[in-house]
Amino acid sequence: MRKKWLIKGAVLLAGFAMCAGMAWGTEGVRISKETKECLGCHESMPGIVSQWEDSAHWNAGVGCFECHKANKGESDAMDHYGYTVSIIVSPKDCGQCHPRESQEMGASHHAEAGNILNSKDGLLGQTVGGEPAVAVGCRQCHGSIVKTKADGTLDANTWPNTGIGRVNPDGSKGACSACHTRHRFSKEQARKPESCGKCHLGPDHPQKEVYEESKHGILYRAFEDKLNMDKPKWVAGQDYYDAPTCSTCHMSATPDQPVTHDVGTRLSWDLRAPISKRTDNSAKKLADMKDVCSSCHGAPFVDGFYMQLDGFVEFYNNKFAIPAQEIRAKLMDEGVISKQDFDDRIDWIYWELWHHEGRRARHGAAMSGPDYAWWHGIYDVAKHFYTELLPEAREACERAGKPQVYEEIIAKYIDGRPEHQWFTKGFDPKQIENIKEYYQDRYKQEVK
Repeated sequence: MRKKWLIKGAVLLAGFAMCAGMAWGTEGVRISKETKECLGCHESMPGIVSQWEDSAHWNAGVGCFECHKANKGESDAMDHYGYTVSIIVSPKDCGQCHPRESQEMGASHHAEAGNILNSKDGLLGQTVGGEPAVAVGCRQCHGSIVKTKADGTLDANTWPNTGIGRVNPDGSKGACSACHTRHRFSKEQARKPESCGKCHLGPDHPQKEVYEESKHGILYRAFEDKLNMDKPKWVAGQDYYDAPTCSTCHMSATPDQPVTHDVGTRLSWDLRAPISKRTDNSAKKLADMKDVCSSCHGAPFVDGFYMQLDGFVEFYNNKFAIPAQEIRAKLMDEGVISKQDFDDRIDWIYWELWHHEGRRARHGAAMSGPDYAWWHGIYDVAKHFYTELLPEAREACERAGKPQVYEEIIAKYIDGRPEHQWFTKGFDPKQIENIKEYYQDRYKQEVK
């Protein structure tokens, strides 16, 4: 790769040869004298040096000192063999050369990922779990508030991590290296779904697993070597056409849209919350995402897909999410359970119903993962709504000596809603007969 960049950039680099403070490296690229001194020691760490030498930064003459230099008085500034440097290269630092990308990242939901520390997720990790689990678990994806010592070195209780919502000592939020892994900072690597999979997988946000079972993921595995992910310009339908990756849909350019580092700019639904709502400016966001889809799909397909998704999300909201939330709230208001989180069994049931199962269902529907939409999603939501949440509500009311509260719940949320009446009245006999007739006709045998 180094030679390829040299051939392409030889003329351009020659024009910079006389820049003040710059010296020619041994292979013909301009390297500052400060970076040359860094390399004198850090060549004992050949991995990071070799990664950098294969990077676009190397070809542009951007070296160790250009990224790590700091000003005296900054909280993470440290004296390092006569130079003032900082260990963390923050989005603010990257923004000196990449201002648009840094600004978009800072305005994105990714940059706010550290807010988990002040949420119920944080309560689970830090209190119910424990600080060591948070350090190697939560913060590795969500980020920490990085603290420094008096000499500018970083507090090991808050670093290392490349959490996407990390709050850096300079006040900036985020970590560019969460996606563009140092020290190569490769576009190609960041475009691969595996980069997103470090954080977007698991029981509560299985986007990576959903993608893998979708037709998009199947096509990616089949044609990964044909996707030209190393190209500077990477426009779906022009530079590649066999499959999309995560970055295709959420970040990359189309013929009518530029690249964006605000990963939420095309999301018209909030699929993370207990009850899904449209995001701000959802019509524009939906139009932008449909524009991406249209690189490979016709309008009837795209419109039909979003009609199904909208119907699914509204169904999840109205049949399960809203009733579950209101049932738990009523139990609190009536004094059946406490208003503290995670001290009653129904708190845990409700949490997993929306936070794990409900999210799996919605993301399965949004990303064309049928198994996650149903078996890992709505099936689990329904099973635990009927066999755990409602029975626990009944038992809690009985323990509290308030059985009438459960009767009110059933009257309002179950008997009062036709989609739930099977739970108390049983299946419609006509429906059972229809199923029997279907299988008798299909398999030509009696069904008992």
